[in-house]
Amino acid sequence: MKAAVMGAGSWGTTFAQVLCDAGTPAVLFARNAELAKVISTSRENPAYLPGITLTDALRATADPAEALDGADLVVLAVPAQSLRENLARWAPLLPSNALLVSLMKGIELGTCNRMSEVISQVAGAPPERIAVVSGPNLSREIARREHAATVVACTDNAAAERLQQACHTGYFRPYTNPDVTGCELGGAVKNVIALGVGMSVGMGLGDNARASLITRGLAETARLGAALGADPHTFSGLAGMGDLVATCSSPLSRNRTFGENLGQGMAIEDVIAITRQTAEGVKSSQSVLELAKRHGVEMPITEVMVAVMHHGLEVSKVATLLTSRSAKPERYGV
Repeated sequence: MKAAVMGAGSWGTTFAQVLCDAGTPAVLFARNAELAKVISTSRENPAYLPGITLTDALRATADPAEALDGADLVVLAVPAQSLRENLARWAPLLPSNALLVSLMKGIELGTCNRMSEVISQVAGAPPERIAVVSGPNLSREIARREHAATVVACTDNAAAERLQQACHTGYFRPYTNPDVTGCELGGAVKNVIALGVGMSVGMGLGDNARASLITRGLAETARLGAALGADPHTFSGLAGMGDLVATCSSPLSRNRTFGENLGQGMAIEDVIAITRQTAEGVKSSQSVLELAKRHGVEMPITEVMVAVMHHGLEVSKVATLLTSRSAKPERYGV
């Protein structure tokens, strides 16, 4: 089995190394030719994983045709909002029977499509040829070969098991799950919740506030999942609670860091200017909220994050807005 990883950001580069470590030859596609050359010759991705020595088995290229040639696994690791455009360019080069794997955690603006839906539309692939990897996977830790687990989701269990085998190493443990919808929603919404948790940290609020945001964030994720037919058990697992806790708790999380900078008083334009890598929750918050509205699902934390990110709501008013909502049962709307 051979893999092509399309996208040389931190997670794409890391997952390519995981594949190599699992015995799956992988070629990493980098849009920047100079970066591809540096990765191949110096065994480092200085743009996204500075200071980490990559495996000698990993090869990078700036030629998509070279990367995709003969690939059994095509791993897509570009920013969520650029997937449709990139995949349209690569579609003629995709091997006809390759399993298409999404590492992306976002909801497309405008369409409100999940990433697997975009892949299906653009590549013309049936559900059994599309898989998702989602879980508490902070790339820098995994690039250092620190222990982590994840979920590989596909409606076809045999395909999920092939992907599981292709990326299973001594430090990276993948579990299979047929619930693609739930895994994708968990990965997308947790980025939005992490923005709020980061704000609370930046504002100096305590652990009780952070725990409350994480827990109620999981509840609104599960409500949306129920409306879209996801398995409720997914949200108590690695792709739900696991990913949410890691993203909301770690300073390595770009979404939490983005929110923390806002909470400390930085203007949103200034935070965007200093954020090198994509904080998916900033843009996806809009499409997550639109998706919720289409299905009549209440997502108050997401709603407030959209107001801050896109409608000029002052961060200082966030806590008051969230705590002044009308009293409700803990479990509702499911």
